Amino acid sequence: MNEISQIIQETTEKIMKDLCTKEVVEAAEQGIFPTELWQTLVETGMTTIGIPEESGGTGGSLADALTFLRIAAQYSAPIPIAETFVANWLLSKIGLPLLDKTTTIASFQNGNPITFNETTCGWTISGFAHDVPFARYAEAILVIGESEQGNLIAIVDPGTCRTDDGKNYAGEARDHVYFNDVPVVSDNVFSLSEVAAVEFYYMTALIRAAQMTGALERILELSVKYSKERIQFGRPIAKFQAIQQQIAILAGEVSAAKSMTELAIKSFEADSGKNQIIAAKIRVGEAASLATPIAHQVHGAIGFTEEHALQQSTRRLWSWRDEYGNESYWASKLGEEVLTMEADDLWTFITSMNSKISI
Repeated sequence: MNEISQIIQETTEKIMKDLCTKEVVEAAEQGIFPTELWQTLVETGMTTIGIPEESGGTGGSLADALTFLRIAAQYSAPIPIAETFVANWLLSKIGLPLLDKTTTIASFQNGNPITFNETTCGWTISGFAHDVPFARYAEAILVIGESEQGNLIAIVDPGTCRTDDGKNYAGEARDHVYFNDVPVVSDNVFSLSEVAAVEFYYMTALIRAAQMTGALERILELSVKYSKERIQFGRPIAKFQAIQQQIAILAGEVSAAKSMTELAIKSFEADSGKNQIIAAKIRVGEAASLATPIAHQVHGAIGFTEEHALQQSTRRLWSWRDEYGNESYWASKLGEEVLTMEADDLWTFITSMNSKISI
């Protein structure tokens, strides 16, 4: 880890520890946006880490950006930092100015077609996007849709759309946005190449994998801590072999998820990361399915209560694993690719996943 990466990590941890408390997360579930947390992240340049300075970003690598998002996920940060980063990352990729405001994204990934129609005064956007993260709090929506000219993106004022509030299992805002012939001036509509659209598709999955890794790290930390504090039959439950075995399994799952995600990040930076991202999203999802019941078993009934922070992380794992493709979805994609290979190519495919990067 270089000096810049160390500063980013330490700064993120300090901000989150001070301003993203359990009470702040609980308040967000009741509809209170954590304005102080968001403004602090903006003022310190944390929301544009990983975007080149020449594009208006803070600089640093993609790994730095995803480290920031992973740590924020450890604290269950209830703000659209991932969505704002992805929007600005995509804008920088196609040479457009960054957005200095809370931003979310409505795209083909939300399950319904969004269409652009050219008019004499610019464009209109029609369609529906469900489960748009934090749309009610966004100051801008980056809309990705189709037109007769190909894929287009537009920066849309949320006030021109109809938004119905919704939530995911974690209590995070997942809103439904309706575009009923929303007018957009031509200056806010841009072409999106097929290459950039594919990169965006995989980037979103990678970000959720990184966030899930952060949540997994958090539940491991909480489980170890609780097992040392909880006294049963005169000694901490961490002294019992059955608990030790379960925590060892939990630690193994967290380690596997983190290793696979780090490989995917490095591979994506080296322009060879699509299959690694697929593998990471699958492996992190599998880790979540095994780790969350173990964490709750170690904590007993208290882990399910609002009084304990564990449920804030496990509910996010249950929600995030289904966003941007769950294990079944990505396993099908990977299986389709494998089925097109010759028999002699399969072993090479498996063993070459880290051949283009330095671990």
